[in-house]
Amino acid sequence: MDTEAFWRVLDTAEDSDKPLHVAVLDHLSALPAEEILAFDDRFSCLRNAVYRWDVWAAAYLIGGGCSDDRFSDFTAGLVALGRDWYERAATCPDTLAEHPAVRIAAAAGDQDVIFDEGFNFVSCAAYERLTGDSDAFWEAREAYTRAHATPQGEDGVGMGESFDFGDAQQMRRRLPRLAALHLGPRPG
Repeated sequence: MDTEAFWRVLDTAEDSDKPLHVAVLDHLSALPAEEILAFDDRFSCLRNAVYRWDVWAAAYLIGGGCSDDRFSDFTAGLVALGRDWYERAATCPDTLAEHPAVRIAAAAGDQDVIFDEGFNFVSCAAYERLTGDSDAFWEAREAYTRAHATPQGEDGVGMGESFDFGDAQQMRRRLPRLAALHLGPRPG
């Protein structure tokens, strides 16, 4: 499944009256097993592309901190936001300060916006629904990944420059709009 086909699945699901993960699950479970694995592979590629320090810093601000597991949920949530917001965040994570849900959540003190643990497992759930086997997905996924592996070095550009997320001054310099939402105005 190429990137265009992946986003078409999400676009179709967004047009449903169902929650996104349910609509995607319904769509995927009607496909052959190989297509579910291809969807999951593309999902992994998109998540890996935003596995960077600057994106993690955005997750840290939005989530009031961010562990490895939470960051996994955040990257899944970025994909679940759809192509436009995903690409905007991938280009400049600070643009998430413009997302209406992020702004509302910041004002309400909600630290769970964008973090979407359930979306991480939509392919697994679809595969289980299709096959009736709750354990088969992970083995099939591993085999699919081995068979479709890209040569090392083609998956991204690395995590970028590491920096201290606990340093408010650095966060304000690197992610000024998100920092303003989550850390408040600059001290006078």
